[in-house]
Amino acid sequence: MVKPNMYYNELKDSYLFYNIAQKTRTYVENHPGVKLLRMGIGDVSLPLCDAVIKALHEAVDDQASKSSFHGYMPECGAPFLREAIVKYYAKRGISLSAEEIFVSSGASDELGDVLDLFDRSNQVLVIEPAYPAYVDANVMAGRKIMYLVSGEENEFLPEPNEKTEADIIYICSPNNPTGAVFSRSQLQAWVNYANKRGSIILFDAAYEAFIEDEILPHSIFELDGAETCAIEICSFSKTAGFTGTRLGYTIIPKALKRNGMNMNEMWVRNRTTKTNGVSYIIQKGGAAVFSEEGQKQIHENIQIYKKNAKVLMQTLDQLGIWYCGGKNAPYIWMKCPRGMKSWEFFDYLLQEIQVVGTPGEGFGACGEGYFRFSTFSSPEDTKEAAKRIVKLLS
Repeated sequence: MVKPNMYYNELKDSYLFYNIAQKTRTYVENHPGVKLLRMGIGDVSLPLCDAVIKALHEAVDDQASKSSFHGYMPECGAPFLREAIVKYYAKRGISLSAEEIFVSSGASDELGDVLDLFDRSNQVLVIEPAYPAYVDANVMAGRKIMYLVSGEENEFLPEPNEKTEADIIYICSPNNPTGAVFSRSQLQAWVNYANKRGSIILFDAAYEAFIEDEILPHSIFELDGAETCAIEICSFSKTAGFTGTRLGYTIIPKALKRNGMNMNEMWVRNRTTKTNGVSYIIQKGGAAVFSEEGQKQIHENIQIYKKNAKVLMQTLDQLGIWYCGGKNAPYIWMKCPRGMKSWEFFDYLLQEIQVVGTPGEGFGACGEGYFRFSTFSSPEDTKEAAKRIVKLLS
């Protein structure tokens, strides 16, 4: 008889988004015709930019002609996209080779797949509050997970604890859910810790395009020594609206080695074994993101989301409510008012003003008493939600 992966029994119920969906559905059924303002969604609301759409159409046309048809793409990524990413990083003073870049179907997929590189005995460190998939992917693999809690006292940006023996370290900056961004010195401390211990940092840079303060690092490879201790995982989803198109990339330096094994070479073998690569059409659309026109257009869209953030931040400032995020990230992490718990505040907003957000408890125990708003809704819905919140909490 086949023995299943028994570690699945150790997974906690994915109650966060399930409960949100259930509560929201029930409310809509009981209040037909009422418009909900969905401020918890992590999906984008703006369409793909014109430069990407044009490239996608051209790629489709290529597939209609024998002379320009493309079948299987290189498993690690098309040269034209890998080179475009190299040039993008070079603008920030980061020198990469195309062979250090691996095109993927998205950051969420890669954050789980990349664990193939590591033995089950490695201990994982997750900084809470955290994206739930970090935890679940490692529970499924049977790894021991340690949690480093953070809070208002350190603005949800904790420093490494020298007594903690972590092998794999998840860092997301700008952070989902808190919107907090590590400074250069704070991130350097983590790089130094990882190199000292022989650990490896899995750096989730899905929201780097939202950083507007130039003193803040967009990539971990801006820090000294990161090439010997870090893997960076990136996404086109929030940067360029590819949530429904699926595209990302992972950077594994050739200098990253452990126990005589080269992580870059290992990942080449993994990808050439487990995937046939991302489609030509999608990669052509991705390459357009890095064109001069594409960069201009995606940042115009990002500015719309950032204006949404300003509307919400001004609202919380007016109400005197503590929060972080927003300025350099598409998420705002606020303290629940009047001592409310996360789900209590969720129900309060839903029932009283029909605004839906995300309870902080769902991102870890230290998220209790906090709440996440997304800035990916339409400007109209964001402004209306802000008005309702002010009226309710004033």
